[in-house]
Amino acid sequence: MTSTPETKADEAAECCDEVEAAEAEEAAADAEIDDQEARIAELEEEVSDLKDRLLRAAAETENIRKRSLKDVDDARKFATRQFSGDVLAVADNLARALEYVTDEARKDDGSKGLIEGVEMTLKEFASILERHGIRPVEAMGAPFDPNLHQAMFELESADVAAGHVMQVMRVGYTIHDRLLRPAMVGVAKAPADDQT
Repeated sequence: MTSTPETKADEAAECCDEVEAAEAEEAAADAEIDDQEARIAELEEEVSDLKDRLLRAAAETENIRKRSLKDVDDARKFATRQFSGDVLAVADNLARALEYVTDEARKDDGSKGLIEGVEMTLKEFASILERHGIRPVEAMGAPFDPNLHQAMFELESADVAAGHVMQVMRVGYTIHDRLLRPAMVGVAKAPADDQT
């Protein structure tokens, strides 16, 4: 078969069409790869976001669990706080009763048993308070601490350092290291002639 210029033109056109078709297929394949890479990147970002959310949700759940356990523990420790505060009045009255016992009454055989009974009751009461985490606030001679003490008055004193407790009018108590009630105290201040 002989080639004529028309056949050569047809063959060239066919060849161009095949090249264009191949280039179009290649461009379509490249576009599809680009779309797939974009989709993969989008899915990886979504997975990363979901992992972050999951970790945050797990951390929040753990924080809520810990907070709940602490709240339950606090409720257990401090459920009797109001009752304990009210019962301390009994300890105050027993201690006050013993303060007013005279030496003569201690020597009297009739009063001796009663006084010993009140002392033992107060000692047992203090032991029960201790078992339940209720402890007296050490105040006498200590520096005044507004977190533990309630100042009722100030007195000049040369014997006690200024700003220190010199008299305890009512014992204070803590319950599991939290203040149940402050100690009512008198605080020493420097004598007037020392203040300049």
